[in-house]
Amino acid sequence: MLNISGLSTSYGSIQAIKGINIDVPEGSIVSLIGANGAGKTTTMKSLVGLLKPQAGQIKFLGQEIRGFAPHKIVNLGISLVPEGRNILAGMTVLENLEMGAYQRKDKEVQKDFEKVFKRFPILEERKQQLGGTLSGGQQQMLAIGRALMARPKLLLLDEPSMGLAPLVVADIFNVIREINQEGTTILLVEQNVRQALKIANYAYVLETGKIVLHGKADEVAKNPRVMEAYLGGAKAGA
Repeated sequence: MLNISGLSTSYGSIQAIKGINIDVPEGSIVSLIGANGAGKTTTMKSLVGLLKPQAGQIKFLGQEIRGFAPHKIVNLGISLVPEGRNILAGMTVLENLEMGAYQRKDKEVQKDFEKVFKRFPILEERKQQLGGTLSGGQQQMLAIGRALMARPKLLLLDEPSMGLAPLVVADIFNVIREINQEGTTILLVEQNVRQALKIANYAYVLETGKIVLHGKADEVAKNPRVMEAYLGGAKAGA
């Protein structure tokens, strides 16, 4: 579904990602893991047109999308849930969700509101509440709900567990799994490596802007380098 080849993006003279190759098969969950500063968020921003790569290809459903404007990429079927959630704090829950569907003209928008509220009942209870008054977990639910309002074929999730309590993290990962089971392909950037490898079909390890390891997620989890660097020497399933 998504094929990234030779992708390089720089901030001024600093090359943040260096010729990376990633394949995201349709129907899969692919995790991109790595430490802070590895280039994970840069990769995500490059995919959705928020940063301009200097080299490489980004193909979505066979179409080259590198250089496309962000709104055009959304229209093609890619939605990003950004790091830090980035909800609109001064707007209501309902207004935030409406922003996710702002480019849609079809008659199914109301059905998608209902789907989001069924998935996240707390959002329906608080739909007239300002986004900035929600808890961190509720804001993450809202950010995911907003992205789903665009009806994406591919959902990009950047650090969805960041700053959340362990019980909330478990809920968020369950939701990610459900979204995938219902037919949405997912590219997940996550520092919670244990959870990211547990949920994924495939995984890529990014270090200082380069892919240093990739493969089936369960095999990556058993790699001694990954176990030592990211899992405290323990197995991912432990």
